[in-house]
Amino acid sequence: MTTDLLFFNPLPYSQHMRAIYLNAGPMVHFDPQHEEPIHAKGKAIITNGQTIETITDSETVIGEYGLPKHLDDYCNNDVVVHDLRHQAIVPGLIDAHTHLLWSGDRSREVAWRHEGKSYADIANLGGGIQYTVSQTSYASSEVLRKLGYQRLRDALRTGTTHLEAKSGYGLSTESELLLLQTMDELGQITHLPSIDPTWMGAHDVPKGTSMDDYVESILSDQLPAVVEQGIARSSDVFCEPGWFSIEHTEAILKASRSAGLSLRMHIDEFADGGGGALAAELRVDTADHAAHTPMEVRLDMKERGVNTGFLPGTPYAMGHQWPDMASITKHEIPFTLGTDFNPNCHTLSLPFVCSLMVQRCGVHPLDALAAVTVRAGGISPHPTGKNHGVLTAGAVANFNIVDGPHWEAIALRPSSTPFSGTVLNGNYLSQ
Repeated sequence: MTTDLLFFNPLPYSQHMRAIYLNAGPMVHFDPQHEEPIHAKGKAIITNGQTIETITDSETVIGEYGLPKHLDDYCNNDVVVHDLRHQAIVPGLIDAHTHLLWSGDRSREVAWRHEGKSYADIANLGGGIQYTVSQTSYASSEVLRKLGYQRLRDALRTGTTHLEAKSGYGLSTESELLLLQTMDELGQITHLPSIDPTWMGAHDVPKGTSMDDYVESILSDQLPAVVEQGIARSSDVFCEPGWFSIEHTEAILKASRSAGLSLRMHIDEFADGGGGALAAELRVDTADHAAHTPMEVRLDMKERGVNTGFLPGTPYAMGHQWPDMASITKHEIPFTLGTDFNPNCHTLSLPFVCSLMVQRCGVHPLDALAAVTVRAGGISPHPTGKNHGVLTAGAVANFNIVDGPHWEAIALRPSSTPFSGTVLNGNYLSQ
């Protein structure tokens, strides 16, 4: 990482080989195998480096370490101790869908949407993805790093400890590789959320290029270069009528899988375009948006192990319909939540996303918490290979300290953080 970021001051944090967090209030997480909720009180979390070493009763730890029952935070050469004072604890939040890196301002599109213009209409007026591509092409690597750094700081302030991030605003081999390289550099900064990089060259078609020619260049040039670079873990395609067809999407995803990449999809955001059926057929890891996917297709996706990624920030910002979460819950269809941070959806707050799902879509807070922790961790692994999105021995030491005794506060603070502190990679960061 170059020194151009040094004028940003990291949030305060302390790093010790071993840290003890005593007197936790309700500690809520999930069994990573069965998604059964686990509730506990009065526990202590002991971390060692970047890993949770053990979770046990606070009284046991107080006796073992010879600590007073009530203490202010203190440390010696071997250990630092934090008294949680019965604040609730939840795992570090995981954002399963973001478009982290881009430049430019598309605020004018808000007025166009209110005038009744569609997504395609706005693209034809010079807005949309193509405008962001052009603006991003003018941005230097230094500018992109600074933008990414600031955005990751914003995500961390509201409890995100890991996020999936897509390229896709380059649409050329050189630009896509630069976006992925920038993600990789940002992902090395230990006081920021870790990043799961996704290549999304199939986001739109560059101006002056036909769809067939661009897909051919993706397969013959861009994909091999991305694989050789070795940063992207997954491939994603915007499979939507007017963008990438079922046939083109299938060709790109099959080639990506053959090259060793995991598969993701954008599907059925504006209409049922058949994306869900293809997602089920290919058994992709996750198919996101999925606002118009028929229930029989959702059930087929479930049977084939395909996660659905709901992105409630998008209908909030774009005026689209909310997903029918009552039917999703009734049929026990597994889903994750993501912010879908992008030029039209300027939020990286997962508590805001949870609030939308709970207060506008009728999702139980516990289901919302699972969607941004254990389930999201299942489709977006941590770069260390350790479990995350859970509170178990051996997992990454990522968790949030709720500003109060009730974990449900995660869905009641849409305009501010519900957390008084976050432990990230074993580092304590106070708000």
